[in-house]
Amino acid sequence: MLELWHGFSATAQDVVTLCALALPIAALGVVLPRGFAPIPLIRAILWRFRWANALFVLLIAVSVGLGVALLAQERGLRAGTAAAADKFDLIIAAPGSEVTMMLASVYLQPADAGLLDGVTYASIATDARVAMAAPLAFGDSYQGAPIVGTTAEFVTHLAGPIAQGRIWGDHADAVIGADVPLAVGDGFEPAHGVGDVAEHDAHGEEFHVVGRLAPTGSPWDRAIIVPVETVWETHGLANGHRPEVAEQLGPPFDPEYFPGTPAVVVRATSIGATYGLKSSFARAGETMAFFPGSVLASLYAVMGDVRQAMSLMAVVTQILVAASVLLGLFILSQLFQRQMALLQALGAPRRFVLSVVWGYANTLVVAGAMLGLIIGFASVAILSDIVSERTGVRVVAEIGWSEFHLVAGFVSCVSLLSVVPGFAVLSRSIVSGLRA
Repeated sequence: MLELWHGFSATAQDVVTLCALALPIAALGVVLPRGFAPIPLIRAILWRFRWANALFVLLIAVSVGLGVALLAQERGLRAGTAAAADKFDLIIAAPGSEVTMMLASVYLQPADAGLLDGVTYASIATDARVAMAAPLAFGDSYQGAPIVGTTAEFVTHLAGPIAQGRIWGDHADAVIGADVPLAVGDGFEPAHGVGDVAEHDAHGEEFHVVGRLAPTGSPWDRAIIVPVETVWETHGLANGHRPEVAEQLGPPFDPEYFPGTPAVVVRATSIGATYGLKSSFARAGETMAFFPGSVLASLYAVMGDVRQAMSLMAVVTQILVAASVLLGLFILSQLFQRQMALLQALGAPRRFVLSVVWGYANTLVVAGAMLGLIIGFASVAILSDIVSERTGVRVVAEIGWSEFHLVAGFVSCVSLLSVVPGFAVLSRSIVSGLRA
């Protein structure tokens, strides 16, 4: 049986799981009203108590929608952060925290880090297995947008061909990310640091925007990228080249005039070469080399625990909602206790009365769950925009099979419990029901 199950595609397994979760409600929907026509009476009850019913549906919808949206958002954030690190095959940096350096290099979070000297950078750049070795330089900003120094080759590797304008040709040139609120041809004056400090600590040098990058879906869309030589010069350091070729931009860099870099983004000639470089430069006390994807995987392991906790919280929440729904159904059933007693007095079979109560309750639950999915879709879109705006990572969250499974399980569980109010109605005597 397990072999047959594993032989199904992932989509087929999801469909079968969804059908299995929906089976109880389908079975009850066939068995209880068989031979009867309870729908007209159910419709009348829904209309008679429409405002109470509408409020009940809305409460179910909000609960289901928020639970669905949170789970989908976590999955979307995980996919977005992974996509943002896709272009960073290997990072070599001074010994320290891999997580801190990954956040600084990939997600442009401010961090204090040691520097790799010119000799170390030269050993990386001249390795036969290296196709690109791009130094990074941080520390400056303009109106909250980080200014990053690197090489033109890395810019092309990161975002592809320039979407507008051109790549830099002079030390004062800059290219901007897709979301930077500047235009090609604008000038700006960088400041040291980020935030309030940056506003009051300008360098007094002007840059000119000569190009705009295509969107990358990463925090680099909010960055201003300049030649790494310019960042070094702005801070009164050597620019990586001998005085006689000081106007040169990009590699090769002279180790004697290389002021240091916190990180080098490396692209190897092959996958095997990438692993070989990581092994070669993971030297204790000298350098550290890591795959951002591996660091993310470690973070995802922690996030996996968080996701399990969120899933457990969602399940517990749904259980509490189911209990509240059951209590609400008991209360609502009292509204038409007299009508049900009258039906029994007129000779209506007990199963007919039960099917009316169950059909009424289940209509409210299914309507609330369907409306909850709609609220979930809308909430996911809103939350994705908020998270993308706050983090700079393009988050595209979508409601998937796991959310449909959660809703189907909730509906089936409450559907089974919805039989209980029906039995409660039948348990009362006809006389007491008529006097209600």
